[in-house]
Amino acid sequence: MRVCIGWRRLLLLLPVIFLFPHIISVLQLHKDSTIEHQHQKLTKKFDHLVFGPAAGEGLHDRLQCQGTKALNKTHFPSSPRNSNYGDGISFVTVFTTYNSTADSFIKSRSSEQVSVGKMSYNKVERSMAVLNVFVNFLERNRVTLYPIKGEYSRDKLMLQRIRSYIVFLEQKLEEQSQLQGRISHYIFTDSDVAVVDDLGQIFKDYPLFDLALTFRNNKEQPLNSGFIAVRGSRSGIQRAKVFLQEVLEVYSSKYMKASRMLGDQLALAWVVKSHPSFNTKRFTRQQPFEEKIGGASVLFLPCATYNWTPPEGAGQFHGMPLDVKVVHFKGSRKRLMLESWNFLNSSPSPHISDMLCLILSSGRTKYDF
Repeated sequence: MRVCIGWRRLLLLLPVIFLFPHIISVLQLHKDSTIEHQHQKLTKKFDHLVFGPAAGEGLHDRLQCQGTKALNKTHFPSSPRNSNYGDGISFVTVFTTYNSTADSFIKSRSSEQVSVGKMSYNKVERSMAVLNVFVNFLERNRVTLYPIKGEYSRDKLMLQRIRSYIVFLEQKLEEQSQLQGRISHYIFTDSDVAVVDDLGQIFKDYPLFDLALTFRNNKEQPLNSGFIAVRGSRSGIQRAKVFLQEVLEVYSSKYMKASRMLGDQLALAWVVKSHPSFNTKRFTRQQPFEEKIGGASVLFLPCATYNWTPPEGAGQFHGMPLDVKVVHFKGSRKRLMLESWNFLNSSPSPHISDMLCLILSSGRTKYDF
């Protein structure tokens, strides 16, 4: 009788034992699908601006916003057309167009349309739109093209950019004799930046530096290559050229595996940090400082002011400093750059502070660029 009861219990448990692995599989499948869904939500690209609370609320030295209206107006001019960048400063960017006939990936995607406001762009046109907005923010009437031969493939682009900077500076050294005492300073930037305030002041406030770099509190990549200023004196151009040649040599010998994206920033950091007297703790403070690196006097400027990136990067979650001068629309923020320019132009009484509120409230989102 006891044996019989034991077998009955065993027979009752058999379906449960049989179903248990299937229940675990279903639960695991549900868990995986939930994770995948969450991942898709995080990586989904939006075709419109997505607004959230503006970072830095309540902080006295940060921009305060109510929607897209700035509550504490900054010192920025009411329109970029009134900005005074100074006649002696030239902004330089390296730009290359897609070769859609040679690149099958670009060719297959070149017909994909993305709309921003009333304009629609394919893959190739998007990069041109960003370049046009870059120029519009500078309010320059004159644009000069310098065709520089080199290797502009995607995996060598950052390496070639340093080479192009060096070639450009060599050309300017040759032209020095024709300037007859006039000095023109140079600021190399990425084309996905918006210059929103006068940058000429740095050459007046810091009259001794040869070149300037922007830094952030990031142990592995403390320097961002998207902003490099060069004093236009003959000695400044010469020393900046030699400095960049050393960066290029380090890049080519140590960081070719990172040549597609980060090699230039890693090489910049190596050249600076390898200097015996350099104190890397200075990168943790948001204060400009000067240091002799090799034969060049290098001015280090905080990214928070001179190379600020909308929320998604290190140190950006505390809002936007009131003295920000350059906004860098890195990565997936290209749509935000175009939307910001459209917003500024469509406002009946445009003010850069209000546009900055638009940028600040629309962070941490991946868009369709």
